[in-house]
Amino acid sequence: MSRTVLVLGGASDIGFAIARVYAANGWSVVLAGRNEKDMARNRDDLVTRFGISARTLLLDVLATPLSFLEGLSELPDTVVCVVGLLGDQKLAQTDPGHATAILRTNFEGPALILGEIANRMMERGYGTIVGVSSVAGDRGRASNYVYGSAKAGFSAFLSGLRARASHCGVHVLTVKPGFVRTTMTAGMKLPAAITAEPDEVGRRVYRAAQTTKRNVIYVRPVWRVIMLVIAHIPERIFKRLRF
Repeated sequence: MSRTVLVLGGASDIGFAIARVYAANGWSVVLAGRNEKDMARNRDDLVTRFGISARTLLLDVLATPLSFLEGLSELPDTVVCVVGLLGDQKLAQTDPGHATAILRTNFEGPALILGEIANRMMERGYGTIVGVSSVAGDRGRASNYVYGSAKAGFSAFLSGLRARASHCGVHVLTVKPGFVRTTMTAGMKLPAAITAEPDEVGRRVYRAAQTTKRNVIYVRPVWRVIMLVIAHIPERIFKRLRF
């Protein structure tokens, strides 16, 4: 029987790249997100390229994340959440509305919907949940602490959910991509040695999600070392750094 993956954030570069890898391996795909036009284009590409079943669903994680689940004809085998908003740190420092959007998009919305999906998967007895978090959540930095704090909360949520769901046959995987060359990072000067392409993220996510042995992965392993070093910089020194 064909397996199904639901990609939350299916209009994004990373979401589409992940969907392509699943489709290439024969999975049926459901793309969910706000940009109906981009999702329709991605859906048609998957159907034409891989001959699989694919459809789209509208989802706004800031509005009605839980009622969205009622529109699913069946609970998917795997759910991948790449919903996120980088936002503008300087604007968020003075605009509570913008800060709220960053916090809710990266933490509250994804946590609520994945929590409910987990409940249903646990009742069923199996399933895989993949949450794409960020290395920005490993330690708060002055340059992006609003975004980073939301991702830190999301990572903590996934960790707790993983511990709970593991007793009911459901695996939760946390993915930390590091720098990725996408539309969201266009214009940023990213070091090539530690910057991944969306397709690379897709391949890593798919491989890691096929086993319950992987709990937290950094798309490029060097990021684990980088963030470990950053996490251990004494606070008195860390406060003086500008990055």
